[in-house]
Amino acid sequence: MTELLWGMWQYILTFNISIFDVLDVAIIAYIVYRVLMLVQRSRAAQVAKAILLLLVALGLSYLLQLRVINFVLSRMVEMGTLALVVVFQPEIRRFLEQLGSSRLGDMFSREEAPPDVENAITQTVQAYTSLSKDKVGALMVFERKVPLDDIIKTGTMLDSTVAAELLKNLFWNKAPLHDGAVIVRNGHIVGAGCVLPLSGNVNLSRDLGMRHRAGIGMSENSDAVVAIVSEETGSISVAVNGMLKRHLAPETLERLLRNELLPQEESSSKSSILTSLFKSKKGDKDDGEEVHGK
Repeated sequence: MTELLWGMWQYILTFNISIFDVLDVAIIAYIVYRVLMLVQRSRAAQVAKAILLLLVALGLSYLLQLRVINFVLSRMVEMGTLALVVVFQPEIRRFLEQLGSSRLGDMFSREEAPPDVENAITQTVQAYTSLSKDKVGALMVFERKVPLDDIIKTGTMLDSTVAAELLKNLFWNKAPLHDGAVIVRNGHIVGAGCVLPLSGNVNLSRDLGMRHRAGIGMSENSDAVVAIVSEETGSISVAVNGMLKRHLAPETLERLLRNELLPQEESSSKSSILTSLFKSKKGDKDDGEEVHGK
């Protein structure tokens, strides 16, 4: 066994692999991983599958010497490059925004949440519990790394600590700003009555109102966490990365917000709690209903 392992090691050494080769492969693997994560559970995923099938057909036509088919497919690939930029425009923009908003130091240092974020979560859960019982519509956006200055400018700029009573007053159905969204940055309310971009997904359920479509659209165009209360049913929902989790209990809402907005312990999994909830069994009490927003 030792001789076999030694022989394999000597064989590997014949490739003369340097640390730069390993770094090169690691960078490419990371880019491919990010691209796959970007298009999963989205309408772009279907386009990506079609492109993959087209490339496979192109390879087979070359191997089988099907010259006419190979010529047609080759021209389609050449002309389709520009079309891909148009089709994947939302995903490309979102990737570049996330890349531009990331700091190099975040890769090497542990992120610390501002002290007001935990209080904002607690107050939001208290307010949403009351709003849900009274069937008062609400729409809150928690900014993360992607700045939302353009969205804030569409409403009224504020600078206030998040408080349950303040949120209930803002979303009261006779309040001037109740129809818009409240934007929260670092645990502080920085905007109210803000207009959010609607989701362009035509496959969304028809029972989803404008608040839910705006919440999904906001999560599609940024990395923000969006919490929603339905005015018709009083149900609580959360949208992250274009996915909507509906019919949440207040305890589940608090757990989601904490795991999405507060830094995780080093020993804990870095995967989002929202993703794990989406994969949970349908029979669980607080799991709610999944809606793909993209």
